[in-house]
Amino acid sequence: MAFDGIVTKSVVTELNKALKGSKVNKVYEPNKNEIVLNLYCKDGEKFNLLISVLPESCRLHLTTHLKTNPTNPFNFCMLLRKYLSGSKILEVSNYDLERTIEIKFEARNDVNELVKRRLYVEIMNRQSNIVLTNENNIIIDCLKHFEDDKRPRLPASPFTFTPILKSSFIDIETFEEFVEVVSSSPEEKLSGKLPDVFIGFSKNFILKTLEVLEIDDNNFDLDNLEKIYNYLKKLINNFDTNHIKPDIIGKDYTLINSDEVQDKLEVNNFLDNFYFEKEQKNLFNNSKSNLLKIISGSLKKVYKKLENINQKLKECENMDKYKLYGELLTANLYRFNNNQNLPEVEVLNYYTNENIKIPLDTKYNVSKNVEKFYKKYNKLKNTLEIVSVQKKEAEKEIDYIESIIYSLENSKTMEEIGQIYEEISENFTSKNLKENQKKNSKNKKEIKIQEINVKGYRILVGKNNSQNDYLTFSIGSREDLWFHAQKIHGSHVIIKTEGKEDIPEDVIYEAAKLAKENSKGANSSVVPVDYCKVKFVKRALNRKLGMVNYTNFNTILVK
Repeated sequence: MAFDGIVTKSVVTELNKALKGSKVNKVYEPNKNEIVLNLYCKDGEKFNLLISVLPESCRLHLTTHLKTNPTNPFNFCMLLRKYLSGSKILEVSNYDLERTIEIKFEARNDVNELVKRRLYVEIMNRQSNIVLTNENNIIIDCLKHFEDDKRPRLPASPFTFTPILKSSFIDIETFEEFVEVVSSSPEEKLSGKLPDVFIGFSKNFILKTLEVLEIDDNNFDLDNLEKIYNYLKKLINNFDTNHIKPDIIGKDYTLINSDEVQDKLEVNNFLDNFYFEKEQKNLFNNSKSNLLKIISGSLKKVYKKLENINQKLKECENMDKYKLYGELLTANLYRFNNNQNLPEVEVLNYYTNENIKIPLDTKYNVSKNVEKFYKKYNKLKNTLEIVSVQKKEAEKEIDYIESIIYSLENSKTMEEIGQIYEEISENFTSKNLKENQKKNSKNKKEIKIQEINVKGYRILVGKNNSQNDYLTFSIGSREDLWFHAQKIHGSHVIIKTEGKEDIPEDVIYEAAKLAKENSKGANSSVVPVDYCKVKFVKRALNRKLGMVNYTNFNTILVK
């Protein structure tokens, strides 16, 4: 858990200094797990206090990354507006290193009397909650309701704190007392012992402390314990002097001592950026995953369609046999009694000069069987013509969808995801896409294309079908050089020639290299790259974005 007691204490210390005396201007609830208090300070400074009870990222800090609010506010938001709008923050605090934060407000009631109210923020993973109480500490309401004999969270219930079952490091007065408490833990490592016995210490925090002090996790000698004790005491004392700073540990974070005085909102600003980047990354990954799921489903359908087409083509392989049966039976009708229903007949195949046995349907006479053979032949002949066209279309569709999948797998930004989303929204009829289709599509002029300068020449690289189409047919001039990895999915690359005819070979090679690096052959040892003038590149007949035909090209091998 990144937002442990140490981080909580540091954030609360910063907030108490910055927000004491500020007034609540507005209250927002962007979603069912987050509250934002818009605050005004005496000096005119404005803040937005974010409170999140998302299980995976429960926290409290100031934020500059505001989200869109729903048109119709949630009930809890309306309640907070009623009781907190215009109120003044008296104090932000927490007990010891506990992760229950108390924000005291002074507000006016319905008869204009000054009353005290409290907003409790409980950072407890899945049990995280936001609780509003009156001057008697009776719950007015809370974001999440649940019954508990020891800690009920229901309106009209008294607010009670979670029982503390661990020791308080802040109350430890001597090193000897510290050693005694640590020794009481059955854990085998320091990173397990300290969080096991003290409030607010997470494993990551202790691991970072051991790293800073260069102490082995298995070393319990008194000298090391004394170093840890002194370091932790100094850290807690540094909360008030801003000699503390955040530090990354793996995919998480913690706090360490700093020799220099940090910004008065150092920890708050770090948390704001850390969680914003994390949310953006999650949004990117989820959007990418969802689109891949949708487009992969479309690809499976086309492959299934192609499978059915191939089965029909296989059936058409016998059509000439039925034509032959009809011809041979017609030539030998005089030999058979048309009133008999025969299981088979044997006739001379005058193409091979060998006898051939022809199976017949016993339900019908020979003449009717001739008619059925010709009918089956004509049906398969027509089927062959239709499914041959369908197969080409299906193969083109597969090629196009695979190009989108390639673009998705190699996308790096939400902007690129958005461009691919728009493309597949226009080209596929998926119910999921129609339900989530964006209302405001971006103008093509807003598409950003990667640009690289090589010896004074501008080389432009498309990253997906939308960018490729825009690059080739909107940005590219007729005399510019166009590059693409041969017969594999990849980016369109253009050298802007600016009227110059003789482009240096090393510039051409660099453009070809970019075409290889931005293609499915990026990890191959050698990839042939075709290049020609833009005027020789035409859109494919199916009009799919990024799909082209080109002529008058040269090929260069890129290693």
